[in-house]
Amino acid sequence: MRRLTGAACGILAAGFGVAVAELLAAATRPAAGPLVAVGTAVIDATPTTVKEFVIRQLGTNDKPVLIATIIVGLALFAAAMGMLSQKHRAAAIIGSSVFGVAGAAAAVTGAAARWYDAAPSLVGAAVCAVTLLVLVRRAGAAGTGPPPDLIMVDGRDDRPFDRRAFLRAAGLVAGGAVVAGGSAALVGRARGGAIARSREAITLPAAADPAKPVPAGVAPGFRTPNDRFYRVDTALTVPDIDPAGWSLRVHGMVDQELTLSFQDLLDRPLIERTITLNCVSNEVGGPYVGTATWLGVPLAPLLREIGVDARADQVVARSSEGMTIGTPVQTVLDGRDAMLCVGMNGEPLPQIHGFPVRMLTPGLYGYAGSCKWISELELTTFADFDPYWVRRGWSARAPVKTASRIDRPRPFAQLKTGRETISGVAWAQGRGIEAVEVRVDDGPWEKAELLPVPSVNTWVQWRLPWSAKAGQHSIAVRAVDGDGQTQTEKRATPFPDGATGWHTITVTVG
Repeated sequence: MRRLTGAACGILAAGFGVAVAELLAAATRPAAGPLVAVGTAVIDATPTTVKEFVIRQLGTNDKPVLIATIIVGLALFAAAMGMLSQKHRAAAIIGSSVFGVAGAAAAVTGAAARWYDAAPSLVGAAVCAVTLLVLVRRAGAAGTGPPPDLIMVDGRDDRPFDRRAFLRAAGLVAGGAVVAGGSAALVGRARGGAIARSREAITLPAAADPAKPVPAGVAPGFRTPNDRFYRVDTALTVPDIDPAGWSLRVHGMVDQELTLSFQDLLDRPLIERTITLNCVSNEVGGPYVGTATWLGVPLAPLLREIGVDARADQVVARSSEGMTIGTPVQTVLDGRDAMLCVGMNGEPLPQIHGFPVRMLTPGLYGYAGSCKWISELELTTFADFDPYWVRRGWSARAPVKTASRIDRPRPFAQLKTGRETISGVAWAQGRGIEAVEVRVDDGPWEKAELLPVPSVNTWVQWRLPWSAKAGQHSIAVRAVDGDGQTQTEKRATPFPDGATGWHTITVTVG
């Protein structure tokens, strides 16, 4: 019973400390909260192979699972701290200090850290220590030495357990944790609401160079709605950035540095392009690819305005939450529509997709050409700087590989005999798709019908009629890009420069 009481004391005290820390962070800088700071540190320290495994298994649920795991680990640590504090009150101070130092260290060592980011964790640790000492005392636990009124029987603390006093104290602590945690959520919601209202108030100007219309005859789903567009990033909390205070600094190996406000971007001639974007973590046949119509400022003219040193071969984009993404200068200047995006599918960028501004480079995987929440561009060299993912073993240059996917029928589908349609998408941004071929079982490769596209920078929808016969069947797809290169059959994992292989599914007809 006494151990359970001690564990409860530890968990209650830690919960109150974390809630207070999160409230302080919500009022100053949400990324400095201990849960987010520790979670970010875990993400940064996790080996690439483990990250890829987690993404494959959990998809977009990886972040909630990580936070839940941290909370469970903290609860176990707090329970042990509470039980130890029953005999050694110094354990309350030592354990809380460990909690505080870990959170503070994680907060101040982040890529976009500020010196005061340690404050929430340290304050939370102090609250935890004081609360735990009070709860242990209310529970009647002995300290390092017996108090004067302690009744000792056979060496044991035989003082009666004042259940009512303990429950009162525990109730107050639990209530305080709920109030602090709820207040943190309210502050965060208010902050997010203010940014959402700022976003809603934005009227995007018309593009000086509009996108080509999506051709008639495409199938439904050619463009991916914003709320269904995939999200892969390391941000545990979506940055709340007020466009009125946002700025972009362009510097480094340039003739003249430049700082642009959000309004400065809107005042420049904008281009609009329909582009398919995909993540390098996408497995063969995976979901991390989507097509949207983007509105933004072309990046090449901007760089030419400020004069790029001939030795510079890398543009390093930095986001407000510390991510760094490196893009070859030659790629930005080779005629493709690399841009600083302010709009997506006819509206300002959603917050989770980089509001107010993100960078996008057609033909490159996102980790090498698409920086969300961008705040800085530095012209440098590949020899002088390795961006975030390159430091973790990913390739420095990341052109999109030719890929194709079967969307219908679904894997392991149960079909009826007769006429069916096999359909899906294929992409090779910058090169386009020349042909898509489908094979059923060991039969011949058959050319699928390609639906029209607005440019080589989007995926191509394809379809093939099929007379389905009873039995189990294997269906494979491969694409031929605009350079005449057939998609390789060789299977490769996403690491280090993108997955390869033919997407193959099994269905049953009967």
